[in-house]
Amino acid sequence: MDKSKRSFIKSKRSFRRRLPPIQSGDRIDYRNMSLISRFISEQGKILSRRVNRLTLKQQRLITIAIKQARILSLLPFLNNEKQFERTESTTRTASFRTKNK
Repeated sequence: MDKSKRSFIKSKRSFRRRLPPIQSGDRIDYRNMSLISRFISEQGKILSRRVNRLTLKQQRLITIAIKQARILSLLPFLNNEKQFERTESTTRTASFRTKNK
């Protein structure tokens, strides 16, 4: 077959439509912590619209709700799950100081 005579055949992939992250009955509010927590990363950052698959209006409402919840201390500004241990660095410097003496 010539390139000009090839018929364009779309590949038949099985495509499953994803469910929207926010249902029609869900109310976007700073008090709805179960809804808001789905749109925050492990570090406590607000996830982008592409990642969330939200509309522009929904993303704006989610962002405002998260910020209100942070101000009212319902959500932390930073998620401090990772505790940094300084014991390792202090022992290194202590042993370094003793070697120099």
